Parts: sequence; structure tokens; C-alpha cells
Amino acid sequence: MTDDDLTFSISSIRFDENYRPSDNTRITTNFANLARGEHRQENVRGALRMIDNRFNDLADWDNPEGDRYQVELDIVSVEMQVAAGDGGDAFPMIEILKPSIIDRKTDTRIAGIAGNNFSSYVRDYDFSVLLAEHNKGRTAFATPEGFGDLHGNLFRHFLASPAYRDNFLKAPVICLSVSSSKSYHRTENRHPILGIEYRQSEFSPTDEYFAKMGLQARYFMPRGSVAPMAFYFTGDLASDYTSLELIGTISTMESFQRIYRPEIYNANSAAGKCFRPSLSHQDFSSTRIVYDREERSRLAIEQGRFAQEHFIRPYQADLKRWSADYAANHSL
Repeated sequence: MTDDDLTFSISSIRFDENYRPSDNTRITTNFANLARGEHRQENVRGALRMIDNRFNDLADWDNPEGDRYQVELDIVSVEMQVAAGDGGDAFPMIEILKPSIIDRKTDTRIAGIAGNNFSSYVRDYDFSVLLAEHNKGRTAFATPEGFGDLHGNLFRHFLASPAYRDNFLKAPVICLSVSSSKSYHRTENRHPILGIEYRQSEFSPTDEYFAKMGLQARYFMPRGSVAPMAFYFTGDLASDYTSLELIGTISTMESFQRIYRPEIYNANSAAGKCFRPSLSHQDFSSTRIVYDREERSRLAIEQGRFAQEHFIRPYQADLKRWSADYAANHSL
């Protein structure tokens, strides 16, 4: 198996009140979870309203009425063709979000940063199947040798692919919740859009996993936020993107995190100099948008096993050789 045997195709669909997750969508994807069930339209409307309000709050210059901008979101789905031309099957690899910013004053559309939320079947396999099986019967938590290597190399291969270059002008930025197993310390560094920078003494497992994808981590708490968020990126986060591009990512992911993790991101008091996030925190407000966290955890296992059955096992030997060759030829 060579690099040419692993190719990618990209499709997208608008995330709005009419969105319904397709059969091949990862239903553990947070936005897909919101768009299911009895209150699906109300959930999506509420989430998009929160995003618009937060965007206009941060982009407050030349915006006296606080309604100049609207954010539209597209769900970007990436499929990987294994051994293209030899009858190989397409495997659903990842899903990310792509914001577009509508400037009502100038009647223009501004491209946002691809990334934001990050969903991956192979990551589900790594964390919900492989890691769980590796730690059965162990008294101390451990990761198997080479944990995350394949996923990281596949992601790096995707970013270097014609499919990515043809669809996106800039490198992605993934924005996630900070880890509840680590402490974060406020620094004196302050970015005009990203806000106050926090640092931690050691990487979380998610940080280490994303590092194998070629992504660095920094932690910022934007103005008006109550907790820092983790930003994963290549290049220079503070300089490579415009203010509106960064606000698009912040407003999108902070709004989702307020729904998914209100204990942290909708808390009634802001993070202090030393911050240890906790999902057992009780002093928070509800967004009243329905999100099923238990279902998401259960489905992550099911979808991890799907990746194991349809991708890992059928191509395991070839993937192992390809991943080793890729790492040797494309150093981080």
C-alpha cells in the first residue's frame, strides 16, 4: 500500500433546522446529536442563534446594533478510498465544520476556518475499543505502543492531499473542551480576539493524540467566556487567521460547548488564575437545548467497532506498513 492507494473525497451539507443526519453520519458527532429527536428543530435554531449572538458580541466594531453578522455552518464529510481503482470501498473518515460569515452591511460572504468540531471513526476505535481492551485487568492506566500513530498519519496525509488543498485555503483549527484531568494556569499573555492564554504543565491524552496529527495545542479564554478552550492547529494560530475567521471558530465552538458541557462553559463564575475543569460542577446555567451525553458515549463504542470491522481488520497489515513508511518519509 502506497500514498496513492489512499485517496480522499469531500462532500458537505448545510447545518440548519432542516438538517437530518444521514445513515453514514457519525451520530456521536455533537451537531448530529442535536439534530435528532422530538426537539431537533428547536435545538438547531437555538444553537445557531447562540452562535450568531456570540459572533456579534465579539465582532463589536462598526456593529452598533449587534446584528451585522450571521454565521452559516456546513458539515464537511471526508471519505477515504482504500486502494482506489482496485474496487476498494470508501470509508467514512472524518467530519468537521466549516463556518461562513455573512456580513449584512456589505452583503458579502467571508470564508471561516475549517475544523472546529472534529469527529473520526478511527479515533472512536482508538479510544473506545483499542484503549479499553488494552486496559482490561490493569491496575494502572496505560496506552498501547504506537497509540494514535495510524490516525495521526492518515490525518496528515489528508491535509497534504489535493482534496484538502482544492477545498480549503488555510489549515484547519480544531477547538475542543479543555481536559477535566488537568489544571490550567493563567498567563499574562492576552490576544485581542483569542483572549487570555492559559497553560498546563503536561499534555492530556487528547493533546498527545492531536500532536500525532501534527497539531499544536494552545489554550485561550476569549473575552466574555468563563473557561478556556483548547485550540489545535498547525502554523501560527495568532497570526495566520483574520479576526473574523477566529471569531467564527470561537463563537461556533463556545456555543456548542455551552450546550455539551454547561458545567464548564456555562458556569456562573469565570475561571480563575488556576483552573481545574469539572463535569461535576453544580453552579451553572442550562441552555435548555437537549443534548444526550450518555447516548453519545454508548454510540462511540458502537462506531469504534464499526471502524474495527470495516477498516482496521480488513487492511490491518497494509495499514501498519503504510503508517510506518509514511512516518519515516514525513517527519513531524
